[in-house]
Amino acid sequence: MKRHEFLRELHTVSANRNYLEIGVNDGRSLTLSRVPSIAIDPAFKVVSEIRCDVHLAKATSDDFFARQNPLGHLTGGRHPLRNLARNRSPFGYWRRTTLDLSFIDGMHLFEYALRDFINVEKHSDWASVIVLDDMLPRSVDEAARDRHTNAWTGDVYKMIEVLNRYRPDLVTVLVDTQPTGQLVVFGADSGNTVLKDKYDEIIAEYVVPDPQKVPETVLERASAVTPETLVGSGFWAPLVRARNRGTKRSRGWEPLRRSLEQLSVSR
Repeated sequence: MKRHEFLRELHTVSANRNYLEIGVNDGRSLTLSRVPSIAIDPAFKVVSEIRCDVHLAKATSDDFFARQNPLGHLTGGRHPLRNLARNRSPFGYWRRTTLDLSFIDGMHLFEYALRDFINVEKHSDWASVIVLDDMLPRSVDEAARDRHTNAWTGDVYKMIEVLNRYRPDLVTVLVDTQPTGQLVVFGADSGNTVLKDKYDEIIAEYVVPDPQKVPETVLERASAVTPETLVGSGFWAPLVRARNRGTKRSRGWEPLRRSLEQLSVSR
């Protein structure tokens, strides 16, 4: 299954109510959205028909997330501290806007992907789905920081190890999509600051000159599941129900974690 086919399936099984995309390019992935969306790219060149209510932000992702109310489009432009009555849950408390489905496909350098994930997670929660593209380069040349090949992933594959090492509270699933794989992340925690706090330490260790030492497990896709396996799993319906009901992390996350870990064991 190709990456856009997989992303189309994720839009369906996650029943996402909103969508955020970093790295628009010509808009092919954005054409899949039918929900209120935000798409970020400093130099997009959209040539496809877009069929959703979208805020096309011509900005770097760092600059976009530095704005006062970056997700304002998804709440009708309202400031999160105003018009509270219109944004209360049925139980009377303030409910912030969270991202249901996010796709990170920006600059193909590790430090950018790491910052993008940190920024997206701040606006996500345990029931959000975060997808990082180009996680499975097919060669060391393709994974170089200094691009010298036609097809290029850069060194963003390092996100796999960093998330597993620094954020064991998350569940990450590598997916064997064509051409260069994806990483799907579950269990986001907007209050977790480990990656932000350790950013300089992480960059000092992982940003190194070419050639990159790409693990054989990455090149061989040894731990990746098929896209059909992930989108066909039974946890999606309970996830959507829990998300739409506003189920708290303390009640909803552990059942989802067990289902995802079982998926990992069976691959």
